[in-house]
Amino acid sequence: MNKLDTLRDMTVVVADTGDIEAIRKHKPVDATTNPSLILKAAALPAYQPLLKQAAQWAQNVSNGDDLITNACDHLAVAIGNEILDIIPGLISTEVDARLSFNTEATIAKAHKIIAMYEANGVSRERVLIKIASTWEGIEAARHLEAEGITCNLTLLFNFHQAIACAEAGATLISPFVGRILDWHKANTPDADLSGSNDPGVKSVTKIYQYYKSWDYKTVVMGASFRNIGEIENLAGCDKLTISPDLLSELAADEGELPRLLTPENASTEGDKIIINEASFRWAMNEDPMATEKLADGVRRFAADQRLLEQQLKELL
Repeated sequence: MNKLDTLRDMTVVVADTGDIEAIRKHKPVDATTNPSLILKAAALPAYQPLLKQAAQWAQNVSNGDDLITNACDHLAVAIGNEILDIIPGLISTEVDARLSFNTEATIAKAHKIIAMYEANGVSRERVLIKIASTWEGIEAARHLEAEGITCNLTLLFNFHQAIACAEAGATLISPFVGRILDWHKANTPDADLSGSNDPGVKSVTKIYQYYKSWDYKTVVMGASFRNIGEIENLAGCDKLTISPDLLSELAADEGELPRLLTPENASTEGDKIIINEASFRWAMNEDPMATEKLADGVRRFAADQRLLEQQLKELL
């Protein structure tokens, strides 16, 4: 049995792509999208009709949002609908990154996205609203989860971020393994960051152990992988969202894949940590990697959102 099939026996495999053909090929349970993946998907020939439909819908709807905003929202939901037709599980659809520091605007956008899915006959139980793990984003997720709208808190780089998300009742978090590694490679180029020494792997392992030890129900979904070694070292994590290239690499590898994370063997040191806004912001301030990568991630998603808007503007 190849490593991908072995991984499926211990971890829910999620496709980190908006490419329908890649999803059909690898048969994941869930799929995740973000502005960067939507932008990439929008360039595929199969999605050109969806771009035109989004532009037409935006011209005929009156909901207080501008044409471009409506077109982008329609496209994200349309791609989500296409994906949901071929997977059995959940789709993550991201709120505009430029709302990452505005709790009320994030809640309003989440309501809009859910309403658009439901108008297409998709139950909200199949949609995760993807929100950046800023303090404002976490507070938005707290509100939405209380309403029965499930959330995926993304761009997560810090242990205290993860605790705040769990305390808010988030359904799922997405710690960014590869981007943590990127920062440490740039800042400690002589360090051994391979295998279990990978700082992204260490971060997710610590979060997983803490969640299981304190019986948090929030799902840990490792994301943003740079190599299959990172995935192998997190085998057994609740979920892993993996790019098509790495899914193919795992499928081609017939080697053994031992389970390294199990709830039964989870352990953590120290007392339970209580997070409030002040302690959250201080923990982020004390962690230059998390501060820099969170800000960089928000900027990157916002930049890709603007590129997508430019494409739709040309159609309009």
